[in-house]
Amino acid sequence: MSPSPAAALPVILLPVGVDDDALDACLGALDAGTPAGSRIWLADDAQAGPRASAIIERWLKRTPLQADYTRRQSMIGEVAHLDEMLAACAGVDVVVLAPDAQPLPGWLMQLSACFARDASIASATPWCNAGEAAAWPRLGEITPPPSDFERTALACAAMPPAHPELPSAVNHAVALRGTARQRAGGLDASSYASWYAALIDLCLRMSGLGWRNALCETAFVARGGEGMPADGDMDALNARWPAWHARLANFLMQDPLREARERLATLYAETGSPAPQRELFADDLDPVRGEPVESRPSRERGHD
Repeated sequence: MSPSPAAALPVILLPVGVDDDALDACLGALDAGTPAGSRIWLADDAQAGPRASAIIERWLKRTPLQADYTRRQSMIGEVAHLDEMLAACAGVDVVVLAPDAQPLPGWLMQLSACFARDASIASATPWCNAGEAAAWPRLGEITPPPSDFERTALACAAMPPAHPELPSAVNHAVALRGTARQRAGGLDASSYASWYAALIDLCLRMSGLGWRNALCETAFVARGGEGMPADGDMDALNARWPAWHARLANFLMQDPLREARERLATLYAETGSPAPQRELFADDLDPVRGEPVESRPSRERGHD
């Protein structure tokens, strides 16, 4: 048998958080917007309580994704835990998803296509309503998640895939190329306590080796709020990368993504309800998920 198309997609890494409701919403969005058979690893750094454990157990029994779940006996910290996960994946391309994120339909395939278009891209970050440099509709602002996931996803999928440079990846969701990650080395758990800061450090190291940290403007992952650094993390970043804050400030002031955000807003306004659009693809592939419409599994109803 030929391998499933989902087997060629990056592996999803989902560190389990402490917010049970956010976890439930994240898993529901994953089922609704990710191709069946996609590989996902839920890893718990001894944080999930009884309700979260029950949510995960129930989800594992019915998800169409190829899922694994591990739980540590004792907590080692966010960065050290993610470093273990990345090391276990060796040179495989992965997507690290925030535990409170909600991916929109087509997100994983779009991130994979971003890597395929440009071998120089080490990290690819989708749009987010709370995505800092990758925020939409307004740069650097936190807005509510999109009210219509499928309409937003269709508008993103229609964007010209230019993949412009970002100062760094953003931690709501980031695809990391395995070869670039291995060349740059692991996460620095001794210097940073948050994935937020450790990711910036990793991206700057990959950039120094000649790779790019890019926006995947054809994908969107929603989130309730922005990630935050731990105490002392920004001081550690500034000491190691003294030009970082100026680089980020210049990006925010010059706003090189303004036209891309405006283009996405126009496409969103021009995109009608997804339901009638599906009729146009009845005998073809879904324009967001890339799956045959007539055989799409029942996960489209979402997570109960």
